[in-house]
Amino acid sequence: MMQAILDLRSDTVTQPTDEMREVMMRAEVGDDVFSDDPSINSLEKFAAEYFEKEAALFVVSGTQSNLCALLAHCQRGDEYIVGQNAHTYKYEGGGAAVLGSIQPQPLEHLPDSTIDISKIKAAIKPDDSHFARTRLICLENTIGGKIISQEYINQVYEIAKEAGLGFHLDGARLLNAAVGQSLSASQIAKPFDSVSICLSKGLGAPVGSVLLGDKSFIKSARRWRKVLGGGTRQAGFLAAAGEYALKNNVERLAEDHKNAEELAKLLTAIGLDVSGHETNMVFVNITDAMVVSLGRFMEDRGVLLHVRGKGLRIVLHLGIRRDDVDYIVSCFTDYIRQSDE
Repeated sequence: MMQAILDLRSDTVTQPTDEMREVMMRAEVGDDVFSDDPSINSLEKFAAEYFEKEAALFVVSGTQSNLCALLAHCQRGDEYIVGQNAHTYKYEGGGAAVLGSIQPQPLEHLPDSTIDISKIKAAIKPDDSHFARTRLICLENTIGGKIISQEYINQVYEIAKEAGLGFHLDGARLLNAAVGQSLSASQIAKPFDSVSICLSKGLGAPVGSVLLGDKSFIKSARRWRKVLGGGTRQAGFLAAAGEYALKNNVERLAEDHKNAEELAKLLTAIGLDVSGHETNMVFVNITDAMVVSLGRFMEDRGVLLHVRGKGLRIVLHLGIRRDDVDYIVSCFTDYIRQSDE
């Protein structure tokens, strides 16, 4: 009999727990465009306090959250400095350029996923009509499963401060970074003018992100949310799930990290080329033959993988238990054995 589906494609595939569904069902709702949805107001107040920022804004997705931030920080003809592989540049449809006429200035990542400090400094344009106006530096933490150290963040903060630039964090998995370093989320968020937090990845809420900043910034971002079609009515059911996630599902992220570490160790033991693991992600280098056949083989055994090129990313989350790790390794073992026959 095929094992129940184990979905390793991303931590976006999590399902609300029974407890979260109960909270959603009982949520009090209103009309958020009139700012009178009690559950959304409660989430925004709690999130602002949790991350020690003045204000918060509930949005439907991380992409919308980052775009609202970029539009609030920058005007037409401005630019933001960003990593070549950062979500705000590479994976969000070019929204800043398409909808905001904001130019990205992408810079190459170092092996540890940081950006060379000297290159950030060099990318800041002088006040000259020949150039787009540099207005913002964007970082991401975690990125590619890797934690960006607080020491590095503080170095970039000093650059932004000295140049008079805004400083934004795509913190979709900030809480993974916090748990992985035993730091508070507010410590990581402190240097940034704005922070985006995803509720629907490892935290397990079905929908939504929160954008954090000072009151003036959030007022501007709220206007942009409306322009982008993100004003919602009785969305408190979703906000209630997000608040539950922040209150109940943060510490358990350590289980995902532990499972990822164990999976990496076991896959290495059976001869696979594990190229890295940190927080809740394991990266495996695979061959051309595996690109063609591995996904179907694993899916037939109830394991879903996102096979995209030769770099396989396996993501652990609240839907994967420790005993599931053993089953996943057994499936890889069977695949290797079959391939050798």
